[in-house]
Amino acid sequence: MNYSTLKKGLAVSFVALMGATTLASAQDAPATSSSAKVFGGRGQYRSWSIGVNGGVLSPFVAIGGSNDFTNFDVNLGYGLSLRKQLGHAFGLEGNIFRGKVSGTNKDAVGGAVNGIKEFETEMQYAVDLRGVVNVATVDFLRRENSVNFFVTAGYGLVAYNPKVNGVDQKGKWGEDGDKDFVKEAYIPVGAGVKFKVSDRVSFNLGYTMHFVDGDNFDGVYAKATSKDKFSYGYAGLEFSLGSKSKPNLDWVNPLALMYDELKDPSLRQEVEALKTRVSNVEQSVEALKKDSDGDGVADQFDKCPGTPAGTAVDGSGCPLPKVETVVAPNTGNVTGFETIQFEFNSSVLKTESYPTLDKLSSVLRENGGKVTVNGYASSEGTAAYNVKLSKDRANSVKTYLVNSGVNASQVVTKGHGEANPIASNDTEEGRIQNRRVESARN
Repeated sequence: MNYSTLKKGLAVSFVALMGATTLASAQDAPATSSSAKVFGGRGQYRSWSIGVNGGVLSPFVAIGGSNDFTNFDVNLGYGLSLRKQLGHAFGLEGNIFRGKVSGTNKDAVGGAVNGIKEFETEMQYAVDLRGVVNVATVDFLRRENSVNFFVTAGYGLVAYNPKVNGVDQKGKWGEDGDKDFVKEAYIPVGAGVKFKVSDRVSFNLGYTMHFVDGDNFDGVYAKATSKDKFSYGYAGLEFSLGSKSKPNLDWVNPLALMYDELKDPSLRQEVEALKTRVSNVEQSVEALKKDSDGDGVADQFDKCPGTPAGTAVDGSGCPLPKVETVVAPNTGNVTGFETIQFEFNSSVLKTESYPTLDKLSSVLRENGGKVTVNGYASSEGTAAYNVKLSKDRANSVKTYLVNSGVNASQVVTKGHGEANPIASNDTEEGRIQNRRVESARN
C-alpha cells in the first residue's frame, strides 16, 4: 500500500473539512423555508449545486469479488459535480473525475502471477450521469435536517491507459493500434452522507463502486467473461447556487413546510372570515324561508300576514275568494261552484281545482241540469287575445267535466275576456283573482 499517497488523501480531506467550517462561519443566517409553499413548484427553491471532491481510488470494491491482483495501492483521485435537485428526495448529478488506479501481486507466490507483478492505470477522465436519492429527507424529530444520507446509481464512460509491469502502451490501443486510451462504459453505484455546514455549503462523504464493461482496465485479460472494477472513496464540498432569498431544496423538510402553511396566521384569519360569511348566509336563508302564519308564503312575500290555518291563499299570501256550490232540492239545477284560478297566460287546469270540478261533475251527473261556464282574464295583453284566452279557460273546464261523464249538452262555455273583474287589474294580487272561471245557473 502506498502510505505516502494515503497521507496526502487524508490531508486533503482535513483541509476540505476546515474550509467548510470557515465558510460556514462567514455565511449570513441561513434562509428558511417559510417563503416556500406546498405544491409551489421548484421555482421557489434553489435547486442547482456544484461540488468539488477528492479521495482515494482502488481496484477493489467493498462487496468483494475476484481480482487480477492480490494487493492494491491507494491513489489520489479528484473530481467535480453538478447537480439539479428535481424534488425533496431526488436529483440528477453529472460527475467528472480523474486519477490513477494501481495494484500488485506482491502477496502472490513469487510476487507475480503468470509473470505479472504490477499494473498502473491512468484515467484520462471518467464522466457519468447519476440519479441521487436522499433517503432521510423527511425528519419527524427536527424541523430542519442537518444530515442527509443518499444513494446513487447511473451510467458513465471512462478513458484509461493501463500499464503492466511498467510497460506503457499509450498510442497502441484501438482497432488500428493508434489510440492513447481505451474507452469503456461503466456503471457507478454508491452511497454517502451529507452534513449541512450552512444553507449554502455542505460537507459530503461518499463511496462509489464502478463496474467497467470490459476486462482490460488493469491491463490483464483474466477470463473471457470477467469484468474489471474500481472504487472511489471521497470527501468534498458542495455549494448551493441561486438567490439567497430562496431555501435550498436539498435541505427542505416537507413535513415542516406543510405544518407552516397550515399554521399560517393569514390563512387562519381567512378561514375564520369564511366561516363568518357562511354563517351569515345561512341566517339570511333561514330568514327568507320564515313563514309565521304557515300559509306556504314566506313572510317577506306575504301581503296578508296572520291568515288562519288551512286558509287557501294566492301567491301573495292573501285568501282566495270562494263561491259555494249549492244544489236546489229536487230540481238538479246548479247555482255555482268555487272559482277556478289559472296561471298567467295559461288555460291549463291546476291540480288543486280537480276536487271542485269532481264535485260539480257529480252533481250534474246525478241531478241533471245545465251550467254555464264563464271564463275571464286579467287586463294584460290585447282585448281580443284575452277573449280567446278566457274562452279557452272555459273550454278546459268543459273538457274536464265531459271526460268525467257529464253530457256535453249540459255545459255551455263563454269567454268574457277582461270584463267583470272581481279585483283591481292595477295590482298583481287583483290580476291573479281575475284569471278565473266561474259557473252560472241557466
